[in-house]
Amino acid sequence: MKEYALNLDRYPAYIYDLAGLESHIKSIRAALGPTELFYAAKANPDVEILRTIAPHVDGVEVSSGGELTHVRETLPKTRIAFGGPGKTPQELSLALHADRIHVESPSELIRLAAEGFANILLRANLPLNTPDAALTMNGPFGMDEDTLNECAYLLADNPQLTLRGIHAHLASGLDAPALLDIADQVTEWALPWLKSLGVTNPELNVGGGMAVDYTSPDSRFNWQAYGTGLSLIPAKVRVEPGRAITAYHGWYVTDVLDVKTTRGETYVILRGGTHHLRTPVTKGHDQPFLSLTASGQRIPATLVGQLCTPKDVFARNVLVPPLIPGDIIAFTMAGAYAWNISHHDFLMHPKPAFHYIR
Repeated sequence: MKEYALNLDRYPAYIYDLAGLESHIKSIRAALGPTELFYAAKANPDVEILRTIAPHVDGVEVSSGGELTHVRETLPKTRIAFGGPGKTPQELSLALHADRIHVESPSELIRLAAEGFANILLRANLPLNTPDAALTMNGPFGMDEDTLNECAYLLADNPQLTLRGIHAHLASGLDAPALLDIADQVTEWALPWLKSLGVTNPELNVGGGMAVDYTSPDSRFNWQAYGTGLSLIPAKVRVEPGRAITAYHGWYVTDVLDVKTTRGETYVILRGGTHHLRTPVTKGHDQPFLSLTASGQRIPATLVGQLCTPKDVFARNVLVPPLIPGDIIAFTMAGAYAWNISHHDFLMHPKPAFHYIR
């Protein structure tokens, strides 16, 4: 990657390692065994990434009409699961032929019933303890037990909707044992409830949320242990990872514009900014990086972009070699929730280039 990055004709640029991504997704697919694997397109919907992943997953999860249309155009034969808490009537109509629609409320169920026939999962917001989660999916996401029972009554009057099971993505940033504990708790509640409604061959979608440690770029989620544990659940199980698939296979590469010291703190000002790579701001961490052209005694510095906001920070008070304008910095782990989650048009700087290693 280093030689490729140093020979780019302009910066900033994203580089996606498609060969590395394919090797990674193959290993995940093998580790999960009978568990269905859907890719969460929200993590990175880049066309080449979707095409690389597609042969090794059972489908793609989308969360808007735009994502749905994009994935159908890119992968016309792939199965699609459609989720999200605020679906419009137009989106529900678009989603009718999806493999599964994740229903978030009784009113959404009624609106979907008016559109036609569909296979659905009811999204459950269960009161489970997730103390180590980086993010808990509570509040507007899914339904409590009383609301789920309301949906059950509504389904009895709407036979055009077929209840297949439960969707329960409850937390993110957890290791395999913690996610397996959640899956077991969901199973303990969901299977008797689904059985009481006459659902045969029940399905459980336990979402994504696999931990990605930006402080340890070489660490990986234990897919083998996770797959082994999920295989013991007496139901058809589906997972929807995103970040844990693509994060490791993208780099944001840019160059140094200026270096200055203000009140004793050194700032390295880079071309681009968090309008291209919002991950560190979103997650509240220092984005891991490599200095590709400089070496020597390292000193503390803060790596920032060109934006007129003090929040435009990639990494704060990190050790860097002596840097001068023109030196090249490559931010690693930039393959998920990076370009696609960023506020591209703030200050109207040029957009980055995109490159693919195959």
